[in-house]
Amino acid sequence: MRSTRDRIRHAVLFEVIGLALIIPLGTLLFGLPASEMGVIGVGSALAATAWNYVYNLGFDHAMQRRAGHTRKSLPLRVAHAVLFETGLLVILLPPIAWYLGISLAQAFVMDIAIAAFYVAYAFVFNLAYDQAFPLQSWDDAAAELSP
Repeated sequence: MRSTRDRIRHAVLFEVIGLALIIPLGTLLFGLPASEMGVIGVGSALAATAWNYVYNLGFDHAMQRRAGHTRKSLPLRVAHAVLFETGLLVILLPPIAWYLGISLAQAFVMDIAIAAFYVAYAFVFNLAYDQAFPLQSWDDAAAELSP
């Protein structure tokens, strides 16, 4: 299982790269000033960073209890990303509507678009992160399986 230090590195890298992508994309897509998209992006990133830590810690503990490991198959990786974004959607919807002075329905459409981006981004980022920072136990398990 990943250490606290590794989880912090994961969360910070994920949010910094995500912000570098979502602020300009969101400005173009939603026609918002960069400053407003920046506030939404940074506020969302702060909430998402806290949620990321709590969610992934809980998910890994549940996997460890149920399966005895934390390796994620492709279908589980997809479910992991979708469940993460669903939880974040529930957390972010009211503050986005309030900040922009829009209805919950309008905020929902905006949040769905952002969530769709982040589902794809989370999937790619986590695959890349696991390759860049593999767990030692994964390397040991792979070595035991090879002839």
